Amino acid sequence: MTVRDERPVAVFDLDNTLADTAHRQHFLERKPRDWDGFFAAAPADPPLAEGIALVRESAGECEIVYLTGRPERCRQDTLDWLAAQGLPEGRVHMRRDADRRPARHTKLEILRRLARTRAIRVLVDDDELVCEDAERAGFTVVRARWATPSAELKVAQEREGRT
Repeated sequence: MTVRDERPVAVFDLDNTLADTAHRQHFLERKPRDWDGFFAAAPADPPLAEGIALVRESAGECEIVYLTGRPERCRQDTLDWLAAQGLPEGRVHMRRDADRRPARHTKLEILRRLARTRAIRVLVDDDELVCEDAERAGFTVVRARWATPSAELKVAQEREGRT
């Protein structure tokens, strides 16, 4: 086992934790919601200073893992965005393109899978339902409350299983 394998894992959400999605919320306010437009605009997300600082600080003691509800089809844009912010490398877990389960289910499933072989130091996420379920499952959680909440994004995460 390498030293890297022995380090605990710090798990970070992306949207409204590291990336500010406010500029693309208007795509979710339309009927029907414009998911293609919403995700296509993600590369222009400004970084959220609080989340970025926490990732960098955590990287000193932890392996970084990114856990997002974004669909797999957004992988390259997501990897490019992370690199453009100068963030530590880490595995990126994304939702399968056709997976419409609520984020709290998909994320908790991945957290539990990671915890089988690694100690999870912390999950940092803005979704209250994800945070509550993770805490009930015994994970340490930091609630990312530094972005402007979006009612549309909350519905997308919980009811529509889109992000």
